Amino acid sequence: MARTPTALLSPADQERRRALRTMKTIALAALLVLAVVFVVSFALQGRYPWLAYVRAAAEGGMVGALADWFAVTALFRRPLGLPIPHTAIIPNRKDEIGRTLGEFVETNFLSGDVVRTKLESTAIASRLGAWLADPAHAERVTVEASAMASGVLRALSDDDVRSVLEDLAREHLIAPAWGPPLGGWLTRVVASGAHHHAVDLAADSIAAWLEGNRASFEGLVSRRLPSWVPRVAHRFVDDTVYKEAVTFIAAVRADPDHPARHAIDGYLERLAENLQHDPATIGRLEDAKVAVFDSPRVRELAGEAWNTVKTGLLSALGDPESGLRRRASSALSEIGERLMTDAALQRRVDTWVSDAAVFLVDRYRHDIASIITDTVERWDPAETTEKIELMVGRDLQYIRLNGTIVGALAGLAIFSIATALLGT
Repeated sequence: MARTPTALLSPADQERRRALRTMKTIALAALLVLAVVFVVSFALQGRYPWLAYVRAAAEGGMVGALADWFAVTALFRRPLGLPIPHTAIIPNRKDEIGRTLGEFVETNFLSGDVVRTKLESTAIASRLGAWLADPAHAERVTVEASAMASGVLRALSDDDVRSVLEDLAREHLIAPAWGPPLGGWLTRVVASGAHHHAVDLAADSIAAWLEGNRASFEGLVSRRLPSWVPRVAHRFVDDTVYKEAVTFIAAVRADPDHPARHAIDGYLERLAENLQHDPATIGRLEDAKVAVFDSPRVRELAGEAWNTVKTGLLSALGDPESGLRRRASSALSEIGERLMTDAALQRRVDTWVSDAAVFLVDRYRHDIASIITDTVERWDPAETTEKIELMVGRDLQYIRLNGTIVGALAGLAIFSIATALLGT
């Protein structure tokens, strides 16, 4: 199996590789030492009978060491490269191991009861509140959220945003008929008399304009008189028109029951009725509405408004001293303090978090667990084997050492018992 170059391994994996090599060397050295002991004791046991016990222990230790070497090696590769059945288990059954691991996680960890029990035993709201109450933490959240929001704003296409806004405006503003709801609203306004203040304001504005624009009436009517009418008559006509206008507006302002006010009330009532029930009036309003929204200038203003909003938000998000950033940080700290002290709010937040987590786990636990399965399936068998071996291989070498020791003791015990039985 090809080895991953050391330069491509993380520092932790490089340290694991060194520890694994050390343990392999120790396990191999123990086997070689037992082999030497076996040879020496086997050769001299005729002269020194007690060496037969040493030989038996060395023989059992070698058997245990070789058996465990085979078992450990068979997990990761074929021993000595021989095509022995049920060897190289991890690379050959990588996908099955991934599926089993995914099923294990899904069944034992991604369970609604398990998640709820864990979350209910954790004071989430209180801990979050204590963390947010620290101004440094609130500022950190503000900084990260500002960076994310700025990234989203910069990633957005201005043309796409304008198209979305236009589609939303057409769906929710232009498509619905304005006449009936506007007529109903106007009916309620007239019935309550709320429009009287608007009439008063209009009358006051007209009176102020008349007072400051006397010259505007010069020639307003007189220019339409025949040329043979004397100039004095022209001035008299203009003055009369101006005075009548001033007198009329003054009367309207002074008399809440003025006929002009009743005329306005009647007009608004008829307009409200027509907006709700007259197809012609409704059609004219709809045509005017569409004409306004389809105007290139209106579209241009909408685009300018978006650009202005975007520029302002980016500027505020990027400035640590902006009012937006300061208010956001302050608001987060206040939320943290409330979460620390408000028991009712803590219960609501904890319940919401638990319910949301359980819902997500119950609904998507198979999809979440499939991440493990799909990821393992994409791994290269050789790389997967090496990663697993680096994680657990050092401990498995201890199995080889334990097998060597246990085999030696077992061999010594078996030989001793057999000798004792045969000797008796």
